[in-house]
Order: sequence, then C-alpha cells, then structure tokens
Amino acid sequence: MSEFFDNYFNIKRIREEKRRYKQQMERVKALPEDYRYVYEKIQHHMWQFVSGAGYDMMHVQADLLELFEQGAADGKAVLEVTGEDVAAFCDELLRNTRTYTEDWRTKLNRDIKNKLG
Repeated sequence: MSEFFDNYFNIKRIREEKRRYKQQMERVKALPEDYRYVYEKIQHHMWQFVSGAGYDMMHVQADLLELFEQGAADGKAVLEVTGEDVAAFCDELLRNTRTYTEDWRTKLNRDIKNKLG
C-alpha cells in the first residue's frame, strides 16, 4: 500500500517528475526536425504500453533523448540510430520497463497456476 501512495499521491515526486518532463521536452524541441518527429512518434507509441505511474518511462525517454542528441551531434540520420525497424527498437527500449503486457502475462500465468495448482 505504501508503494501505491509513493507512486500516485506523492505530490513532491509528481512535481519533480513533471519538471523533469518539461525540461526533456524543451531539449526535444532543440533536436533536428527528423529526430524530433521520430522521438515524438516513439514516445507516443511507448506510452501506450506503460504500466503504473509511468516513472519508468521517464528514464527510458531520458535515455532516448540522450541517444538522439548524440546521434544528431555526430551527424547521423535518425534511422541510423534506431535502425529501419523502429518498432523493434521501441521493443528493446521497453525491455526493462514495467508494461501492461508484462502485467497481463503475469496475471495469465498466476491465474492458471492458481487454478491448476
């Protein structure tokens, strides 16, 4: 129960995360147009899968932003950074993040185990 309140009702943490998010979005605006477009598409895609309060996703977004900033600074095209299969790139980014699909898998296995012993 304490974890629930820490994640959903911790006003100080919520404000801090909101501040960090706004700072990240300002950095996104500074990316070249193609990087910004792909970043926003990836961000929208990944938020569909996030579970819980979404704090894990903030770290993923920060890492993605740093990767894109470095790629742009190195003069690489955005698809050189992500690869042609951007969806697979997103899957890899989400690998260590709590997602709804992970929660659904856990629930499925738990329900079957509870029923069948």
